[in-house]
Amino acid sequence: MATILVMDHSGDTRQQFDPDNSEQLAWANARFTQLTSDGYTAAIRQATGEAKLVRALDPTAEETLFYPRLVGG
Repeated sequence: MATILVMDHSGDTRQQFDPDNSEQLAWANARFTQLTSDGYTAAIRQATGEAKLVRALDPTAEETLFYPRLVGG
């Protein structure tokens, strides 16, 4: 199972999907598009522990993290 992890002001939400299930993969792609359109940044954790920004869903990633843009003032 792969996980979409969304960070926001209330904490985080985790949603799992099976990348081998075409219906769930379509849902995950739509969720990726929705979140990035809403201004979230997407990243995956690499084997080294470093985060890598991604512009499209990588179904082989164990976890995709979405975090909102920071607003300064």
